[in-house]
Amino acid sequence: MIRPHGADALDPRFVSDSNSRTALLAEAQTLPSIVLNSAAAANAVMLGGGYFTPLKGFMNLADAMSVTTDMKTGDGLFWPVPILNVTDNIDGIRGAKRIALRDPNVIGNPVLAVMDVAGIEEISDEQLDTMTAKVFGTLDMGHPGVSVFRGLGRYCIAGDIQVLNFSYFEEEFSGTFKTAVKIREEIGERGWEKVVAFQTRNPMHLAHEELCRMAKERLNADGIVIHMLLGRLKAGDIPASVRDACIRKMVDVYFPENTVMVNGYGFDMLYAGPREALLHAVFRQNMGATHLIVGRDHAGVGSFYGPFDAQAIFDELPAGSLDIEIFAADHTAWSKKLNRVVMMSEVEDHTPEDYVFLSGTKVREMLGQGIAPPAEFSRPEVAQILMDYYQLEDRQAAVGE
Repeated sequence: MIRPHGADALDPRFVSDSNSRTALLAEAQTLPSIVLNSAAAANAVMLGGGYFTPLKGFMNLADAMSVTTDMKTGDGLFWPVPILNVTDNIDGIRGAKRIALRDPNVIGNPVLAVMDVAGIEEISDEQLDTMTAKVFGTLDMGHPGVSVFRGLGRYCIAGDIQVLNFSYFEEEFSGTFKTAVKIREEIGERGWEKVVAFQTRNPMHLAHEELCRMAKERLNADGIVIHMLLGRLKAGDIPASVRDACIRKMVDVYFPENTVMVNGYGFDMLYAGPREALLHAVFRQNMGATHLIVGRDHAGVGSFYGPFDAQAIFDELPAGSLDIEIFAADHTAWSKKLNRVVMMSEVEDHTPEDYVFLSGTKVREMLGQGIAPPAEFSRPEVAQILMDYYQLEDRQAAVGE
């Protein structure tokens, strides 16, 4: 199986021994504490699950700036995005060497992790601008990732952590949320060696399904891990529970048994385009995937990135940065001429009229009206789940008016 990133074994920061965890929870009640923002809480969950191996905690400002400008930590580890615990108020933890980190996403703000504080530093305007511009490629506050990042605060709290739970993800997405440790174990149990990962924050339409199938066949892979984001998204995106139902229905009906695993991870979407694609590759390597499908506008939003910037950035990496490889995919769509889903770059004698295209707005309107998109666009079983969701949403919106 592929080795984890920068290590011989995963280093999950979750405290698996129940006695140790109980003792730490008791200790946490005596410690100064802060309520994390959602982004930092998601980082803690990813550290807990081993997805961010070999990191042991949150970066200091020097490492964050090194990652920002050179995509490597001070000790030379390739890493594409700063992993930070940033806050706007440190009054309750000034001078503390050990603190409790509380969950912002669960009622009562229970302790999520215990942290050994290596340092607290203030981020300057120049540093914040550099991080924003390099990671997101823009300073435009209209970018949803930029607006979130710049609103987190100015104090960077660095240090190793011990994670005590996985926030709301285990309970709310039981059976779907999996740590990198668990996914590696299951890949091993299935006897898979070559594994393709598919990243999604959306329900999968027919073109996505066929793209997974193409990648598996062309790479002669043993299996596919459809790995969906379960954390926060921008307004208007489809909730994770609905996406989960859609994807599981598609897999159950249309894929052979023991060829697809459906799992999710507890992270908030950054919408950082190329840099986020690299982060996706890092933690997919950690979970045991040998290949990651990187499609058109991977992890992008609006028109902030070129359609293939997220593929091109992999070609710019120094040799040895990652062991995982990418499966570079063009836009896929149903060809009326060939009567099948194709990658548009691979077919000749096609005009835009030869493909079945539907805008997101048009699909949303159809689903809200109880009209299923054409079979060339979406499986009927998936469309039904989405129609039920959108019609319920519309009824609730009407009641609230």
